[in-house]
Amino acid sequence: MSDPLAPIAALLAASVDRANPDPETLRELLEAARVVAVVGMSRNPAKAARRVPSYLAAKGMDVIPVNPHAERILGRTARPTLDQVDEPVDLVLIFRPSQEAGPFVEHATRRPEEPAIWLQTGIVAPEEVARAREAGRTVVQDLCIFQVHRSLPQGALPPS
Repeated sequence: MSDPLAPIAALLAASVDRANPDPETLRELLEAARVVAVVGMSRNPAKAARRVPSYLAAKGMDVIPVNPHAERILGRTARPTLDQVDEPVDLVLIFRPSQEAGPFVEHATRRPEEPAIWLQTGIVAPEEVARAREAGRTVVQDLCIFQVHRSLPQGALPPS
């Protein structure tokens, strides 16, 4: 019998961050995540920063857009900053360039509900991620949440 998490292991192997959580931890994180704040969510439907959150919303996650240049995205009120997301979040998903990602990792690390933090493919913030991990946060960087979610064994997915 093949390992159902092997596709996630293959995705992890392609990431520059060898300290990313293991496939089982990623499975558990995505099964538990219900409320996701998306920093840098795009208004442009052609961009990954819009398509990926749209996919997550279609899979039953409550997606909260964080974008100072938008009023509404996907029918939801956009928040200008992560600090203006009042509801507890399970996951902070970051779609900002690496050179801008660090402060968002720091803001997410300070949230009292201690959400997981996920930086999409190509996005890294090594110093801030190391501090967040030292503080006990689960942090993923340089990995596509869409690809990982799509690779989950079907039985592990929450109903959409």
